[in-house]
Amino acid sequence: MRRRSSVLILVAVVLLTAAVGTVSHATGSATGDHDPAAPAQRGHWVNTWTAMPQLTEPHNMPPPPFTGEDVVLADATLRQTVRVSVGGERVRLRFSNAFGGAVLPITAVSVALPEGGRAGVAGIRPGTARPVTFAGRAAVDVPVGAQMVSDPLAFRLAPRTNLTVTVYLADGQASTALTSHPGSRTTSHLLAGNHVADPALPGATPTDHWYLLSGVEVLSGRGTAGLVMLGDSLTDGRGSTTNGNNRWPDQLLDRLHADRRTAGVAVLNQAAGGNRVLADGLGPNALARLDRDVLACSGVRWLLVFHGVNDLGVAPATEAAQKAMAEDLIAGYEQIIDRANAQGITVYGATLLPFGGNEGYDDPAGHRAAARRTVNDWIRASGRFDAVVDFDRASRDPADPERLNPAYDDGDHLHLNPTGYRALADAVPARLFR
Repeated sequence: MRRRSSVLILVAVVLLTAAVGTVSHATGSATGDHDPAAPAQRGHWVNTWTAMPQLTEPHNMPPPPFTGEDVVLADATLRQTVRVSVGGERVRLRFSNAFGGAVLPITAVSVALPEGGRAGVAGIRPGTARPVTFAGRAAVDVPVGAQMVSDPLAFRLAPRTNLTVTVYLADGQASTALTSHPGSRTTSHLLAGNHVADPALPGATPTDHWYLLSGVEVLSGRGTAGLVMLGDSLTDGRGSTTNGNNRWPDQLLDRLHADRRTAGVAVLNQAAGGNRVLADGLGPNALARLDRDVLACSGVRWLLVFHGVNDLGVAPATEAAQKAMAEDLIAGYEQIIDRANAQGITVYGATLLPFGGNEGYDDPAGHRAAARRTVNDWIRASGRFDAVVDFDRASRDPADPERLNPAYDDGDHLHLNPTGYRALADAVPARLFR
């Protein structure tokens, strides 16, 4: 009797499981593109492009007439291009109001392919514009301090190509505290009125900044994963070519994708000029923004930390202050490593570049240079990073190791030109991502 009861229970469980499966399948079909379970069955979301959100400084605000006394981007169309890393058949966008002083009311958004496939252009290829929605609606209000992710959109995006994102704000944002990424090295365009689907923007005002947009994601296969660069202006690309996409992360992306073994690596630049590891500078310090800019990115498998020269450069040029800063910077690296490793992310460390001859950072007594050597020695020898990328060795002058190689120096003895950024890209071992 007990055996018969067990058999009956087993049959009931099987029938119930089948019924639940049927209901779940029907629910997935009914919800279509917005079924949250569907992406998990076909792949996973990976960021293909990022830009670190930060508070816009007064001189980086949208040019007149798009910045008023207490409102920005009122009745304004903003068109900007971004270069993605990996491709996919479905995309979604992330808009950030991390530093906004009021709700960000976005009226309409579209994506398209830029005219000629080029970065920084105002025109789009006719017939490629597609509307972007949020929970099925064209408009979205992004709360203060928050971000909003768009609905998945069927849009074929090839690897290493430029994407145009156009945004229209009917009322604008009722605050002059605006979220942006000033160091875009890419031209954006502003025009009064709603032009999200227009092929051209005649008379638009150009500006070399990104606003509001903080990420693009693609639905990819399991073999695709993200590599985040955490850094400052050297990674943000100061000294690179506007609309040239020749920062060192861009050039590394091209190199990795030339080999099928590393063609699934998404390279994500989360750097900003003037940023620091330990204290706020231009944007929050790296320890404060690690969760938002690294751990919360979709599909991240690796982190490369190339950060710290600004911490040394702004600390007093005394032996005691620089010794303390080197120790604190090393402790900061250990925090980053521990927090990222806890999320299953492999962490690589890059040595800091020399700055001999730079007017602001090179002190006569050499205390900052000594602190840099201390930090680099720890990066190389501590064993705390999963691997080390020696950017110092790749960029320094063989005749004077405390200075940049003259062929790589953009002129300020701190930042690199595109040739120097190529040297950094070439110094990253591709085997780290196979």
